[in-house]
Amino acid sequence: MSKDEEIDSPPSSIAKVKVQKSDSKDISSDSVVVEEPLEIRLKQGDSEEQLGITMRTPGADLELAAGFLWGEGFLSNPSELIQVKVCADRSLTPRQRANVVIAEITQDAPKPPRSIERRFTMTSACGVCGSTNISDLHARGIKKVAPTKHSLSELAGMTALLDGRQAIFSKTGGLHAAALVNPEGKAVYVREDVGRHNAVDKIIGAALMAGDLPLSNWTVVVSGRVGYEIIQKSVAAGVSALVGVSAPTSLAIDLAHEFGLTLMAFARDGKAKQFLPS
Repeated sequence: MSKDEEIDSPPSSIAKVKVQKSDSKDISSDSVVVEEPLEIRLKQGDSEEQLGITMRTPGADLELAAGFLWGEGFLSNPSELIQVKVCADRSLTPRQRANVVIAEITQDAPKPPRSIERRFTMTSACGVCGSTNISDLHARGIKKVAPTKHSLSELAGMTALLDGRQAIFSKTGGLHAAALVNPEGKAVYVREDVGRHNAVDKIIGAALMAGDLPLSNWTVVVSGRVGYEIIQKSVAAGVSALVGVSAPTSLAIDLAHEFGLTLMAFARDGKAKQFLPS
C-alpha cells in the first residue's frame, strides 16, 4: 500500500511494524495496537461544537462517543441521544473523516453540572479526565445502584468471560478490555482499547444504543487497574458490581462505597478481593 492510499484508508486497530531483537541482526515484523485521535463533536439543535479529543484504538467509535456522553452527564435518558455518526465532510479524506464522530442530542438534554471549558482534553491513559469528584454525580441526581444478586465467588470468576474475546490483544499484547455481564452471567458486550476508560465507554455506549440502560444487576469486568473514572462511568450507568484484574485506587473504593457498587479486584484464577471502606 502506498503512502497516499494509506492516508485515504480508514484507520485500522492493528499496524504492522519492523522489529529487531536484541540478540539478533535479523529484521522481522510484528503487530502493534493502533493509537489515533478521535474528535468527538456535540450537535444540539443548530449548534455544533468540539467536545473533546481522545486517543483511542479505532473500532466501536460511535459507542465510545455515546458512552462518554452518558458518563459525563450530557444525557439523562437514552431517548435524548438522537444519533451518533461519522463525519461526512467530503473535504476530508476517508481517514480523517473516520477520526471524527458527531453525537446529536435533543434540545432538552441536560447541561453538565460544571463548566466544560477545556475539561475534555483526553488521552488514552487512565485517569480523571472528566468528572473529578463525587459531588458531580450527586449534582446530576445519580442514585445508589441496586445491590448485585451475584455471590462474591460468582463475581470473582467473571474475568474468565474475557478469555477468547480479546482478539486485538492476542495479536498485539498492548491494550485493555472491558465487558458488560448481564444478570444471567453472560458477557453481552466486550470491547478493547488502548485506554481502559475508553473500553468502558465503548461497552456502556453499546448498551445505551441497544436500549439496555439502566444496567441494574449488570457487572463491569475490566482487564486492568480500577481507577476512580472506571467506577464513575459504571455508577452513572447503574451497574451493580465491578470486577478488575488489578488493583483499585483509594478514590475508586470510596466512590464505589458511596453509591453501593460491589467492588472486586485482583480477580485471577477464580479468586478476588472485595474492597470495603475503611
